[in-house]
Amino acid sequence: MDELSTAGARAAALAAGHLAGVADRPVWRPVPDADRAWLSGQELPETGRPLEDLLEDAAARILPNPMGNGHPRFFGWVNSPPSPAGVLVEPLAAALNPSCAGGDHAGPLLERTVVRWLAELVGFPHPPGGGLLTSGASMATIVCLAAARQRAARADGWDAREDGLSGRPPMVAYVSAEGHSCLHKAAQLLGVGARNVRVVPVDARHRMDVAALRAMVAEDRAAGLRPFCVAASAGTVNSGAVDPLDAVADVAAEHGLWFHVDGAYGALGVLAAGAAPRYAGMERADSLALDPHKWLGVPVGCGCALLRDPAAARAAFSLVPAYLVDDHADDLGWFSEYGPEQTRPFRALKTWATLSHLGRQGVTRLVEHTSGLARTLAAMVEQAPDFELLAPVETSITAFRHTPREDGLDALNRALPVALQRRGNAFLTGTRLGGRDALRACFLHPGTTEDDLTLLLDELRLAAKDL
Repeated sequence: MDELSTAGARAAALAAGHLAGVADRPVWRPVPDADRAWLSGQELPETGRPLEDLLEDAAARILPNPMGNGHPRFFGWVNSPPSPAGVLVEPLAAALNPSCAGGDHAGPLLERTVVRWLAELVGFPHPPGGGLLTSGASMATIVCLAAARQRAARADGWDAREDGLSGRPPMVAYVSAEGHSCLHKAAQLLGVGARNVRVVPVDARHRMDVAALRAMVAEDRAAGLRPFCVAASAGTVNSGAVDPLDAVADVAAEHGLWFHVDGAYGALGVLAAGAAPRYAGMERADSLALDPHKWLGVPVGCGCALLRDPAAARAAFSLVPAYLVDDHADDLGWFSEYGPEQTRPFRALKTWATLSHLGRQGVTRLVEHTSGLARTLAAMVEQAPDFELLAPVETSITAFRHTPREDGLDALNRALPVALQRRGNAFLTGTRLGGRDALRACFLHPGTTEDDLTLLLDELRLAAKDL
């Protein structure tokens, strides 16, 4: 263990040094050819290597080639910097290396607390056992939609797990045109099928059109189909738009649909000053997916599925072979009964550490700071003659585009993100919004300042000159 102690201290120093120097390095750079060849082309060693040698390789080849999301001027996708508390305790989770499927040990017990904390933060009802941590919102969405599918089948007098979907009226799910791709993937994986996922149009604010939703459900019922679920967004990835959740909940209640809310990125936005009215109705959902590894900065990967009725997920997934029967388990059983994973890592430790380190006030400050940056950038864009705001700011995303000329704007804004990234001073990504190529800046870093916003616009102008 002397080797582990020495190498462990070195690893901690490397991690701390990397984090301390992030802001002084380029946000991102292409991986050099030599590093690329080493990273992707190594042969498995015939004999074992000392731990110290592994750290030297990590220092020379891995740490210098980050994604960039630890930098305060990284505004791409929805990728946060790691919380210091989460980084600190990750080695402890690895040292314990438990399976958190269930059992009487720290992992599952701490997960109960963490899931309850997350529900309390966003104001979602939390019955005992009403949720579990997952690898991310994609897996959380599968959990939630599987519960919805099973509930709908049982309401109709059959069992989707036992009988499969063949021979039954097609189940239909409803997703906003701005809904995340994980909703479509979940429906496909669960046998619903892509053709039975209805894409509901959005209004001028990029929110689900509730009148269109209501008409689509009625049309599908009249055609003999089986509407079973509607998924709304509490903060889309494209623009941060929050769907009219209360109105969507009304439609779900009228038609007996499972009401799911995708809050993977945006659910925590409810904590920002004045934001709560936009989120009215989120608490009415049957399920809510959110990602602690997004706005909270919990090290990847950690998602969460919250459920109004935990029995629905248990009905969709519980399968306990004789070798896993635990006579000492409480009435809630094991976490592995509520989702598809049997061996489950100790995700709760890094989430608990992050939330404990921040506290409710710290989480609120983070949300308000980053949401404020998005509003500030929007104001700067509106005041600039060569930029155009494309959507209202509702969370911590600003959607806009560069307009230095009258023609070729789609091609320009499509090319700008890569050109900006290669300059190394700021990083954002592109998308399409309202049929136009757009730029989107997502703010999650607690260290980002208004000066960084000025630099971002200046860098976009410079990058555009070469396009």
